[in-house]
Amino acid sequence: MEQQARSVTWEAPEHHHIEKGGDWFFALAIITVSAVIAAIFFGNLLFALLCGLAGITMAIAANQRPKIIPFAVTVRGIRIDEVLYPYTTLRSYHIDEDDYRGPQLFVISQRHFMPLLILPIPEEYIDDIEDIITGRLAEEFIEEPFFNKLLEILGF
Repeated sequence: MEQQARSVTWEAPEHHHIEKGGDWFFALAIITVSAVIAAIFFGNLLFALLCGLAGITMAIAANQRPKIIPFAVTVRGIRIDEVLYPYTTLRSYHIDEDDYRGPQLFVISQRHFMPLLILPIPEEYIDDIEDIITGRLAEEFIEEPFFNKLLEILGF
């Protein structure tokens, strides 16, 4: 009888990083300055300040490289960095092997502020991860949300 793996651990970047060139930052600056000028034109200085801060924050966030995070799928739950999500707090999962960024594990959580966990998984661990999760969570077709895809297109 084949022994089932008790845990699978790996490391991966926290998100898919797209290197942004000067044109991307120039376009962001044009959009930000336009929004600030429009807000000032309409007499809304608070909104102008908010638009300026949002543009600066987006530029800083877009320029940072993703951290390398440890992931684990164990018999107790799914661990992302130092946070363990026990199976009792999770509802269902789906493994997307056809994603252009590589295989992805989608897990629906019962938490309201983080309802979907997306984990990049190495191809060689797909079967082991599925063996551990099967029976603990229901398998359900889950797609990446439109907002995540939109942010990817915009370079985040």
